[in-house]
Amino acid sequence: MTALTNLPPTAELQRLDAAHHLHPFTHGAGLRDKGVRVITSADGVWLTDSEGNRILDAMAGLWCVNIGYGRQELVEAAAAQMAELPFYNTFFQTSHVPAIKLAERLAQLAPDHLNHVFFASSGSEANDTNIRLVRTYWEMKGQPQKKAIISRWNAYHGSSVGSGSLGGMKGMHAQGGMPIPDIHHIDQPDWWSEGGDMTPEDFGRARAKLLEDKILEIGADNVAAFIAEPVQGAGGVIVPPETYWPEVQKIVDKYGILLIADEVICGFGRTGNWFGSETVGIRPDIMTVAKGMSSGYQPIGGSIVSDEIADVIGGGEFNHGYTYSGHPVACAVALENLRLLDEEGIVDRVRDHTAPYLKQKFESLTDHPMVGEAKIVGMMGSIALTPHKESRAAFKADAGTVGLICRERCFANNLVMRHVGDRMIVSPSLTISDDEIDTLIERARTSLDEAMAEVEKQGLMEPAEA
Repeated sequence: MTALTNLPPTAELQRLDAAHHLHPFTHGAGLRDKGVRVITSADGVWLTDSEGNRILDAMAGLWCVNIGYGRQELVEAAAAQMAELPFYNTFFQTSHVPAIKLAERLAQLAPDHLNHVFFASSGSEANDTNIRLVRTYWEMKGQPQKKAIISRWNAYHGSSVGSGSLGGMKGMHAQGGMPIPDIHHIDQPDWWSEGGDMTPEDFGRARAKLLEDKILEIGADNVAAFIAEPVQGAGGVIVPPETYWPEVQKIVDKYGILLIADEVICGFGRTGNWFGSETVGIRPDIMTVAKGMSSGYQPIGGSIVSDEIADVIGGGEFNHGYTYSGHPVACAVALENLRLLDEEGIVDRVRDHTAPYLKQKFESLTDHPMVGEAKIVGMMGSIALTPHKESRAAFKADAGTVGLICRERCFANNLVMRHVGDRMIVSPSLTISDDEIDTLIERARTSLDEAMAEVEKQGLMEPAEA
């Protein structure tokens, strides 16, 4: 085996990366000019790059390393499974022990009526599966016209053609022929940016009412499902008002519409419960899972499906699947990850201690002159940057300009904190300690100070015209 030791100099690695590696969601020419940051190792919530910098990862990779880096138990689970059965498929009336045991464990963790799992390798694949699932379900129920799926603008459900269509990212829709037919979108429940003079409570009800309006516009007999994240993640950690989800649940119940909860980010402890659906009090028919299921140590995703849907789909042949559906190594690692999250009480500790502590510290950032709002649910939070708190004004500069400045200062201060537009977002590993939370907040505050100085220097601390 070739070990990745005695690495070439950073400049050489950057040259090779620029020559051969196409990156996701990246301006290639800009990255070539700047050079990538090369991560070489990780432990707990800390990354080390090729220059020896020790970086606090406040994003848990891409929202996924719930259990933290460096857990030897997951390495050993992967090695043991690779030695015994490195691969077999789940087609052709065949299964294997890791897939069987993981499906059973997910059914135990999920709400009582969700007892069946269709495996994928990512959240994108799982949401593609969901498109096929809900449309096939209604076809088998004798209602083939029920094809329409409603989602929300600024939602993220993946980046394949199907899942990218479900999402409401207009920049993604501008490339590659998206959205596909029969996908519809309504406005998101973002009170800070879009609530105007309404109270959060009234705004939540109004945004939920948009779902009913869209159902009636399309025709309830034509609508298959509504898909949404309990808390929008990649859209900027948009925490809906408390009035929002109860109204949505009433609406889908009233019109007999399937509810898909995208738990790719919210699932497996991120919101302080095993699933975000528990946190916001909804009863989904399907839950999309990935990321935290294996803490990112192996690529795996899936759709956890209700008994009703499974019974109907099982009445015929569902012509859908992936080579790596239920990959034995990924399933074995996910099983061990879920065991550790459970037996070490990590999800309970998030709910009872870590999330409240992070919330207290995170919300203290609202005293910063450029921070208008700091919203957090469990271990996912966002800071809304603004030039004028009282009016909740956007910056006069193009959206994302100030956020990018702040993100660059975070990176310079060895803190991974992401920006979405002019929001700064965090989603640290669930195992982060109190001292590490203190360090996160200290570095965030320093970065905000430095960003504001740069924003003022560039003359960008001006509100957009109303």
